[in-house]
Amino acid sequence: MKIIIGGAGEVGTHLSKLLSQEDQDIVLMDVNDERLSFSNGLEIMTVQGSPTSINDLKIAGIKNADMFVAVTPEESTNMTACMLAHGLGVKRTIARVDNDEYLHPQNLDFFAKLGVDSLICPETLVAEEIISTLKQPWTRQWWEIANGKLVLIGVKVRENSPIVNKSLKELNNERRIYHIVAVKRERDTIIPHGSDQILPGDLVYFTVTQYNVDEVKALTGKADIHIRNIIIMGGSRIALRVCERISSNVRVKILEMDKRKSYRLAEKVNSNVMVINGDGRDTDLLIQENIRKCDAFIALTDNSETNILACVAAKNFGVIKTIAEVENLDYIHMAEKLDVSSIINKKQIASSHIHRFLLQADVSTVKCLVFANAEVAELVARLESKITQKPVKNLNLPKDITLGGRIRDGKAEIISGDTQIEAGDHVLVFCLNTAMHKVEDYFN
Repeated sequence: MKIIIGGAGEVGTHLSKLLSQEDQDIVLMDVNDERLSFSNGLEIMTVQGSPTSINDLKIAGIKNADMFVAVTPEESTNMTACMLAHGLGVKRTIARVDNDEYLHPQNLDFFAKLGVDSLICPETLVAEEIISTLKQPWTRQWWEIANGKLVLIGVKVRENSPIVNKSLKELNNERRIYHIVAVKRERDTIIPHGSDQILPGDLVYFTVTQYNVDEVKALTGKADIHIRNIIIMGGSRIALRVCERISSNVRVKILEMDKRKSYRLAEKVNSNVMVINGDGRDTDLLIQENIRKCDAFIALTDNSETNILACVAAKNFGVIKTIAEVENLDYIHMAEKLDVSSIINKKQIASSHIHRFLLQADVSTVKCLVFANAEVAELVARLESKITQKPVKNLNLPKDITLGGRIRDGKAEIISGDTQIEAGDHVLVFCLNTAMHKVEDYFN
C-alpha cells in the first residue's frame, strides 16, 4: 500500500516510523526540510514540499497513492490538502482537525462529499482516554469493546497483591473469568506462559468480562477509588475537552499560568469547573487549593518533565490517581519508575487511531498501550479466514500475539486454547511492538 503523509510534526513522524516497519510504501512530505532529516536509516521516501501544492502532491505520487494522511498543525491546511489529494486521484483521505464539531456523525457525509473521508482530532481522543482512565482509577489501563462487555485491564501489582509470586499455572481458573495476556516488567513486555510468575511491580494486563471485573480487582489487591475532586495543571484544549466530558458531580480546578488564557477558559467551562490563574508547580498554591483532598491530579502542560514532576509532587501530597501527558517517548519509562499512575501520549494515540484505517483486516478499533509498547485491537473474523480454521492452540500464532477474548452474538467469552473462532466473532487481540501486520494474515 502506498501512503503519503502530509506533515512531519509529532503525529506524522511517529506514524511514518510505525508504518515503515510494516513493509508499506511511505512518502512523508513537509515544507521544512529539517523536519525530514530524522528519516535516515528508515525505509521512507521524503519530499520537501507543501501538501497544499498541486505540483508537490504530484511529485509525491498522489495519483498512485492508496491513502493520503494530512496531519500538519493547521486544520485548514489539512482539509485543503485532502480535498486536493482527492481531486488528484488518491483512493482515501484522512485529515487531522482541531474542531471536534466536525466529528459529529451528521457532518461526516458533508466532508466526505468534499473529499475528506475520515477526520481525527487528537485532543478529543486524548480527552476520551483520560475520562476512561478516571472511570476506573484503580487501573493503569482500561479499554472496553462491545460497550464494555469485554475489557482489557492493566494493573500494577504490589507486594501485598494475592497474585504476587504465583505462576500462571497456579492462577489458572476453570471458570475462565480472566486471561492474563501480557506482563510488563521493567522495560520488557512478555506474553506469559504457564510457568511464568507474577512479581511485585509488574504491570499485568488482563482480559475479563464485565461481570468479573470485581474479581480481578480483588485478585490484584486493589480497592475502590471514587473520583470527586480533580486538579488539572495546564489549560490546554485537552483540559477543556476533559471538562466538557466529565460528570457534573465531579469538581474540577484548572490551574493556568497565563492570565488571558485563564479568562478565556473561565468563559467556556461548566459550573462544576473553577479556573485559577496560577502555577501548578507552586506547592503553596496546591496546598491552598486543597491538594491533599484531591482524588486525581492531571498534568497537561506542553512540557513532559514538568508534567511528570508535578505528578510526583501530587503523589507526595497523597493524591492516589495521577495522569501525565508525556510527549517525549524517552521519558515514559522514567514516568513509570516514578509511579505516575497513567501516561498519555498524544502522537501514539492519534497514530494508533489512523493505523486502523490502513489495516486490511476488519478492524473496529486499535489502541496503543503506552507503558507496554504494544497495541490491542478489536478485529472481526471473516468467513474462511485462517483464524477460523482450527482451535486457537493449533493456529501457531506468533509469540508476540495473543487472543484475549471474543464477542459472539452479543455475549463475551474469555478465549482458551480450545476455543474455535468463528466468522463474525469480534476478537480482542494483543500484539507486542509492531506485530499488528502479522494479525492481518489470520483475519483476512
